[in-house]
Amino acid sequence: MGEELHDIRLSVNGLVREVRVPARRLLSDALRHDLGLTGTHVGCEHGVCGACTVLVDGRPVRSCLMFAVSAVDCSITTVEGLTEPDGSPEGRLSAVQQAFAECHGLQCGFCTPGFLTTITAGLRDNPAPTEDEAREMIAGNLCRCTGYVNIVKSVLRASQIAEERS
Repeated sequence: MGEELHDIRLSVNGLVREVRVPARRLLSDALRHDLGLTGTHVGCEHGVCGACTVLVDGRPVRSCLMFAVSAVDCSITTVEGLTEPDGSPEGRLSAVQQAFAECHGLQCGFCTPGFLTTITAGLRDNPAPTEDEAREMIAGNLCRCTGYVNIVKSVLRASQIAEERS
């Protein structure tokens, strides 16, 4: 006899999606394997690296530490949902995405989705961070490639872009 499956409804990137999952299915696995949203990366599976960070009700959450059944009735935003509507089918890059591109805030890109979601939430709470506050904002996310210099520059540039757009 197999494991009992649960029918759940998840609101992901503004769309309600229905999936059938075991009770212990991690949110990261439901997003990647059941919904095909592979932008959420799984690095350590222990909540340490931050690559799997998504926004749950606007707050950064390590999706490798949350069960999918716990996300019912929550609004989930993955990296795929960060673009802003502009009339085009794909939308325009968010301020954070644009800043990462301009400031070379990524190298291999593996950690990037977690940084983008974390910074998006961080800038909502602190739209004009200092360099030290930008470093604190990203302190829970690990990157093996960049040395964080361009990621910090990206946070500060995203703040400027958001201000220019408002």
